[in-house]
Amino acid sequence: MSVAIVTGAASGMGRASAERFVAEGWQVAALDLEPAVVDGANAFAVDVTDAAAVGATIHRVVRDAGAPTVLVNAAGIYPPSTLETMTVDLYRRTFDINVLGTLLVTQAVAPHFAPGSAVVNFASIDAFVPSPGQLVYCASKAAVVALTRSLALELAPRVRVNALAPGWVDTPGNRATGRMEAALASVPLGRAATPDEMADLVWFLAGEGRGTYITGETITATGGSAFR
Repeated sequence: MSVAIVTGAASGMGRASAERFVAEGWQVAALDLEPAVVDGANAFAVDVTDAAAVGATIHRVVRDAGAPTVLVNAAGIYPPSTLETMTVDLYRRTFDINVLGTLLVTQAVAPHFAPGSAVVNFASIDAFVPSPGQLVYCASKAAVVALTRSLALELAPRVRVNALAPGWVDTPGNRATGRMEAALASVPLGRAATPDEMADLVWFLAGEGRGTYITGETITATGGSAFR
Protein backbone atom coordinates (compact mmCIF):
# COMPACT_ATOMS: atom_id res chain seq x y z
CA MET A 1 0.00 0.00 0.00
CA SER A 2 1.32 3.47 -0.90
CA VAL A 3 2.16 5.78 2.00
CA ALA A 4 1.53 9.54 2.22
CA ILE A 5 2.61 11.94 4.96
CA VAL A 6 0.49 15.08 5.42
CA THR A 7 1.35 17.91 7.83
CA GLY A 8 -1.24 20.35 9.10
CA ALA A 9 -3.72 17.49 8.85
CA ALA A 10 -6.00 18.49 11.73
CA SER A 11 -8.09 20.96 9.72
CA GLY A 12 -8.64 22.81 6.48
CA MET A 13 -6.74 21.89 3.35
CA GLY A 14 -4.33 19.59 5.16
CA ARG A 15 -7.21 17.55 6.53
CA ALA A 16 -8.92 17.44 3.13
CA SER A 17 -5.67 16.26 1.52
CA ALA A 18 -5.24 13.50 4.11
CA GLU A 19 -8.85 12.40 3.60
CA ARG A 20 -8.35 12.31 -0.18
CA PHE A 21 -5.38 9.96 0.06
CA VAL A 22 -7.26 7.73 2.52
CA ALA A 23 -10.20 7.61 0.10
CA GLU A 24 -7.82 6.55 -2.67
CA GLY A 25 -6.66 3.58 -0.60
CA TRP A 26 -3.36 4.99 0.64
CA GLN A 27 -1.92 4.60 4.11
CA VAL A 28 -1.74 8.11 5.57
CA ALA A 29 0.32 9.56 8.41
CA ALA A 30 -1.54 12.67 9.58
CA LEU A 31 0.82 15.09 11.37
CA ASP A 32 -0.22 18.13 13.37
CA LEU A 33 0.65 19.94 16.59
CA GLU A 34 -2.33 18.19 18.15
CA PRO A 35 -3.36 14.68 17.03
CA ALA A 36 -5.25 14.96 13.73
CA VAL A 37 -8.37 12.81 13.89
CA VAL A 38 -8.80 11.73 10.27
CA ASP A 39 -10.80 8.56 9.70
CA GLY A 40 -8.52 5.85 8.32
CA ALA A 41 -5.29 7.77 8.97
CA ASN A 42 -2.63 7.33 11.64
CA ALA A 43 -2.33 10.46 13.78
CA PHE A 44 1.00 11.84 15.00
CA ALA A 45 1.33 14.88 17.27
CA VAL A 46 4.47 16.79 16.32
CA ASP A 47 5.77 20.35 16.19
CA VAL A 48 7.14 20.78 12.67
CA THR A 49 9.66 23.35 13.93
CA ASP A 50 11.30 20.83 16.28
CA ALA A 51 13.95 19.00 14.25
CA ALA A 52 14.42 16.17 16.75
CA ALA A 53 10.68 15.56 17.09
CA VAL A 54 10.21 15.62 13.32
CA GLY A 55 13.02 13.13 12.83
CA ALA A 56 11.63 10.78 15.48
CA THR A 57 8.13 10.97 14.00
CA ILE A 58 9.27 10.22 10.47
CA HIS A 59 11.32 7.31 11.82
CA ARG A 60 8.16 5.90 13.41
CA VAL A 61 6.15 6.34 10.23
CA VAL A 62 8.75 4.57 8.09
CA ARG A 63 9.23 1.81 10.67
CA ASP A 64 5.50 1.10 10.98
CA ALA A 65 4.14 1.87 7.51
CA GLY A 66 7.08 1.73 5.15
CA ALA A 67 8.73 4.34 2.96
CA PRO A 68 6.44 7.19 1.89
CA THR A 69 6.01 8.14 -1.74
CA VAL A 70 4.15 11.42 -1.10
CA LEU A 71 4.73 14.30 1.32
CA VAL A 72 2.21 17.13 1.62
CA ASN A 73 3.51 20.13 3.60
CA ALA A 74 0.28 21.87 4.58
CA ALA A 75 1.15 23.07 8.10
CA GLY A 76 1.04 26.85 8.26
CA ILE A 77 -0.19 29.95 10.06
CA TYR A 78 -1.27 33.37 8.80
CA PRO A 79 -1.32 35.96 11.58
CA PRO A 80 -1.97 39.50 10.31
CA SER A 81 0.94 41.94 10.37
CA THR A 82 2.04 45.31 9.02
CA LEU A 83 5.35 47.10 9.28
CA GLU A 84 3.97 48.87 12.34
CA THR A 85 2.59 45.78 14.11
CA MET A 86 5.24 43.24 13.11
CA THR A 87 7.32 41.89 15.99
CA VAL A 88 10.38 39.68 16.08
CA ASP A 89 8.37 36.94 17.77
CA LEU A 90 5.65 37.06 15.11
CA TYR A 91 8.22 37.00 12.32
CA ARG A 92 10.08 34.04 13.79
CA ARG A 93 6.93 32.06 14.57
CA THR A 94 5.52 32.60 11.07
CA PHE A 95 8.76 31.73 9.27
CA ASP A 96 9.50 28.85 11.64
CA ILE A 97 6.19 27.13 10.92
CA ASN A 98 5.66 28.08 7.27
CA VAL A 99 9.25 27.84 6.01
CA LEU A 100 11.46 26.01 8.50
CA GLY A 101 8.73 23.42 9.13
CA THR A 102 8.49 22.69 5.42
CA LEU A 103 12.26 22.28 5.24
CA LEU A 104 12.62 20.09 8.33
CA VAL A 105 9.89 17.64 7.36
CA THR A 106 11.16 17.41 3.78
CA GLN A 107 14.71 16.93 5.02
CA ALA A 108 13.60 14.08 7.31
CA VAL A 109 11.50 12.34 4.66
CA ALA A 110 13.76 12.79 1.62
CA PRO A 111 16.22 9.92 2.36
CA HIS A 112 13.32 7.47 2.43
CA PHE A 113 11.76 8.45 -0.90
CA ALA A 114 11.83 5.93 -3.73
CA PRO A 115 12.16 7.06 -7.36
CA GLY A 116 8.88 8.55 -8.55
CA SER A 117 7.95 10.14 -5.23
CA ALA A 118 6.46 13.62 -4.91
CA VAL A 119 6.30 16.57 -2.54
CA VAL A 120 3.54 19.18 -2.54
CA ASN A 121 4.12 22.35 -0.54
CA PHE A 122 1.34 24.76 0.36
CA ALA A 123 2.20 28.30 -0.67
CA SER A 124 -0.42 31.02 -1.26
CA ILE A 125 -1.45 33.48 -3.94
CA ASP A 126 -0.15 36.06 -1.43
CA ALA A 127 3.33 34.96 -2.49
CA PHE A 128 2.66 36.65 -5.85
CA VAL A 129 -0.10 39.21 -5.14
CA PRO A 130 0.28 40.34 -1.53
CA SER A 131 -2.75 41.06 0.62
CA PRO A 132 -2.81 44.21 2.75
CA GLY A 133 -2.11 43.50 6.38
CA GLN A 134 -0.28 40.22 5.71
CA LEU A 135 3.29 41.50 5.51
CA VAL A 136 5.18 38.63 7.15
CA TYR A 137 2.85 35.89 5.91
CA CYS A 138 3.27 37.01 2.29
CA ALA A 139 7.05 36.94 2.67
CA SER A 140 6.95 33.47 4.21
CA LYS A 141 4.89 32.05 1.36
CA ALA A 142 7.18 33.66 -1.22
CA ALA A 143 9.97 31.78 0.54
CA VAL A 144 8.01 28.52 0.15
CA VAL A 145 7.78 29.15 -3.60
CA ALA A 146 11.54 29.68 -3.79
CA LEU A 147 12.20 26.58 -1.69
CA THR A 148 9.96 24.55 -3.98
CA ARG A 149 12.06 25.51 -7.00
CA SER A 150 15.35 24.78 -5.26
CA LEU A 151 14.16 21.45 -3.85
CA ALA A 152 12.88 20.43 -7.28
CA LEU A 153 16.40 20.83 -8.65
CA GLU A 154 18.09 19.17 -5.69
CA LEU A 155 15.82 16.11 -5.52
CA ALA A 156 15.40 15.50 -9.26
CA PRO A 157 15.06 13.10 -10.93
CA ARG A 158 14.11 10.86 -8.00
CA VAL A 159 11.46 13.18 -6.50
CA ARG A 160 9.21 15.82 -8.01
CA VAL A 161 8.53 18.93 -5.90
CA ASN A 162 5.67 21.33 -6.60
CA ALA A 163 3.58 23.82 -4.69
CA LEU A 164 -0.04 24.92 -4.59
CA ALA A 165 -0.94 28.59 -4.15
CA PRO A 166 -4.63 28.93 -3.25
CA GLY A 167 -6.64 32.11 -3.07
CA TRP A 168 -9.61 32.20 -0.73
CA VAL A 169 -10.58 28.75 0.54
CA ASP A 170 -13.64 28.20 2.75
CA THR A 171 -11.88 26.98 5.89
CA PRO A 172 -12.68 27.80 9.53
CA GLY A 173 -9.47 29.80 9.75
CA ASN A 174 -10.30 31.95 6.72
CA ARG A 175 -13.85 32.52 7.90
CA ALA A 176 -12.49 33.64 11.26
CA THR A 177 -10.51 36.47 9.63
CA GLY A 178 -13.73 38.35 8.93
CA ARG A 179 -12.38 39.36 5.51
CA MET A 180 -13.49 36.50 3.31
CA GLU A 181 -17.05 37.53 2.48
CA ALA A 182 -16.00 41.00 1.30
CA ALA A 183 -13.07 39.58 -0.66
CA LEU A 184 -15.30 37.15 -2.56
CA ALA A 185 -17.02 40.07 -4.28
CA SER A 186 -13.91 40.41 -6.46
CA VAL A 187 -13.59 36.71 -7.32
CA PRO A 188 -14.81 36.11 -10.91
CA LEU A 189 -16.09 32.62 -10.07
CA GLY A 190 -18.14 34.19 -7.30
CA ARG A 191 -17.14 31.95 -4.40
CA ALA A 192 -14.33 30.59 -2.31
CA ALA A 193 -12.79 27.25 -3.13
CA THR A 194 -13.56 24.26 -0.97
CA PRO A 195 -10.80 22.36 0.83
CA ASP A 196 -11.75 19.31 -1.25
CA GLU A 197 -11.01 21.23 -4.46
CA MET A 198 -7.53 21.99 -3.16
CA ALA A 199 -7.13 18.31 -2.23
CA ASP A 200 -8.01 17.45 -5.83
CA LEU A 201 -5.07 19.58 -6.99
CA VAL A 202 -2.77 17.96 -4.45
CA TRP A 203 -3.86 14.58 -5.81
CA PHE A 204 -3.14 15.76 -9.37
CA LEU A 205 0.35 16.89 -8.42
CA ALA A 206 1.26 13.90 -6.27
CA GLY A 207 -1.21 11.04 -6.54
CA GLU A 208 -1.38 8.10 -8.87
CA GLY A 209 -2.16 9.09 -12.45
CA ARG A 210 -0.39 12.40 -11.77
CA GLY A 211 1.25 14.82 -14.13
CA THR A 212 4.65 13.18 -13.96
CA TYR A 213 6.48 15.82 -16.02
CA ILE A 214 5.72 18.71 -13.66
CA THR A 215 8.31 19.79 -11.11
CA GLY A 216 9.42 23.07 -9.59
CA GLU A 217 6.08 24.70 -10.36
CA THR A 218 3.60 26.54 -8.17
CA ILE A 219 0.02 26.13 -9.35
CA THR A 220 -2.32 29.00 -8.48
CA ALA A 221 -6.00 28.38 -7.77
CA THR A 222 -7.83 31.64 -7.13
CA GLY A 223 -11.15 31.49 -8.98
CA GLY A 224 -9.78 34.12 -11.37
CA SER A 225 -9.08 36.74 -8.72
CA ALA A 226 -5.36 36.82 -9.53
CA PHE A 227 -3.23 35.74 -12.46
CA ARG A 228 0.49 35.32 -12.92
